[in-house]
Amino acid sequence: MAKIQLNGKKISIKSNFSLFDLLKKYKLNKKKVAIEHNGIIIQKVNFKNKYLKNNDKVEIVHFIGGG
Repeated sequence: MAKIQLNGKKISIKSNFSLFDLLKKYKLNKKKVAIEHNGIIIQKVNFKNKYLKNNDKVEIVHFIGGG
């Protein structure tokens, strides 16, 4: 288990948990989000191979269309 900070809140995750797994857990569409991992914006193609470690900080911004 690892503890990370997600959008300012502490959560626990399993070992070998990727950013893609995090999106699945919260039912977010990867096409409509931007993710910052420890202060660095991560490209969508890297969501599956970017694994989270203890004390990582993740910010997820969800885009909503309107008109």
